[in-house]
Amino acid sequence: MSDCDISRCFLHINDQSGFMLQRCESSGDEDDDWRLKRRENNRVAAQKNRKRQTQRADELHKAYECLDQKNRRLKKEVQFLSEEQRRLTEALKAHEPLCPIRHCVPNLGSGPRDVGVLSSLHR
Repeated sequence: MSDCDISRCFLHINDQSGFMLQRCESSGDEDDDWRLKRRENNRVAAQKNRKRQTQRADELHKAYECLDQKNRRLKKEVQFLSEEQRRLTEALKAHEPLCPIRHCVPNLGSGPRDVGVLSSLHR
């Protein structure tokens, strides 16, 4: 090993009693520059990451709004269709006792009057 060896920003000096470690001035400046550059790169990367997170949050919020609006519209449609089903069921129940076809179904096709009814059912 030489009398003076630079390794990892420390200067190793070989004297009679052993090695002494002293901080290298030039190596310290390089280390500081490296740290500053690393901090700047990290700062830029963090800004990009925060921007991506914000954009993703905005996209998710827009998707939520769209899905929420669609959900409200579908709920209204379900409500409308349920009400229509209820009305049609009531109309059918009111019509059943008066329906001549319903009363003729077991004897359908047995009389002359039923032939016209039978042909209208097949349409």
